[in-house]
Amino acid sequence: MENLIAITTICTYHEVEYTFINSLSEAGLLHLELIDQTSYIPESDLQRLEKMIRLHDELEINVAGIEAITHLLERIEQMQEELRVLKNSIGN
Repeated sequence: MENLIAITTICTYHEVEYTFINSLSEAGLLHLELIDQTSYIPESDLQRLEKMIRLHDELEINVAGIEAITHLLERIEQMQEELRVLKNSIGN
């Protein structure tokens, strides 16, 4: 089973409001697991969440902006993978 991190721990450590994390979840950017009235995220999603927190805190980007940026970055990663596969298929 994957390790889970309590959202309250993340909020305290990064000094962010729970409502911000919840907004990311409502936008579909983050999957929260509710266990005994406490929200958690999988440890494997922590780096992604921390990136979103930095966009919000350091660049003052709102949730809608983070959603757009995340979508574009995911699309770039998909295209890079497609390019890698194509290069490998032609023997380059």
